[in-house]
Amino acid sequence: MDMTKPESLKPPPRVTTRSLAKMRRDGQSISMLTAYDYPTAEILDRAGIDILLVGDSLAMVVQGHDTTLPVTMDQLIYHAEMVGRAAKRAMVVVDLPFPEGQLEIMRTVACGARVLKETKCHAVKLEGGAEQAGRIETMVTAGIPVMAHVGLRPQNVHVEGGYRVKREIKTLVNDAVAAENAGAFAVLVECVSTEVGQAINDAVNVPTIGIGAGGATTGQVLVTNDLIGLTSGYSPKFVRKMADVSTTIYEAAIQYRDAIADNTFPGDAESF
Repeated sequence: MDMTKPESLKPPPRVTTRSLAKMRRDGQSISMLTAYDYPTAEILDRAGIDILLVGDSLAMVVQGHDTTLPVTMDQLIYHAEMVGRAAKRAMVVVDLPFPEGQLEIMRTVACGARVLKETKCHAVKLEGGAEQAGRIETMVTAGIPVMAHVGLRPQNVHVEGGYRVKREIKTLVNDAVAAENAGAFAVLVECVSTEVGQAINDAVNVPTIGIGAGGATTGQVLVTNDLIGLTSGYSPKFVRKMADVSTTIYEAAIQYRDAIADNTFPGDAESF
């Protein structure tokens, strides 16, 4: 008896560090979005998004904080476990929150190990460039894949005095090269001039994922809430809103409220 599964039932091949490297070599663009829960991750995975990021941005878009700083490692593990279970094809990357990437190096390794042991996720993202090279190398040597994060670093918001476009081309290129040399499998490049984004992409051989970094990077990432309009307030210049979910939810809630008020819900169709 032929026990092989029909092609339609076989799980899609998993996106890995190796397949991402091949996408860069082959000139294929890489798509990346944030996910913080099972249903969202399942939808994005079915849509063919290559990388899902359980970002510390959840502090702002889910928890309602003003910065990414308050979110904890335990909270990220909680959300990552949901996303990791949902993703069948996408690689899932988890942010190391402040200050886990700045404290004693073996504590950082322990946090990265938690991601691999306690969730079905595949890598971590670490803010920093040249000054984090030793930490990246130690983590990769321990078997923890690392995506580096250069350019604007949200965890440095108070040092920087706010968020701003980064244009220091020599320093930023050096950060990306140092991260690659330390073993990072990819470099996320945030909020830099188009010239800097191009220079970083030209300087390294690993995939580069841009967010507000122009079109020269290997791939792009956005916060899903920004993409689908599930926000209230400021939207960064680099966001292209492709849906208006906030309005949809608001209008549905009004319809629900009114249907209760005029006694048309529940009706016969919703009753036993």
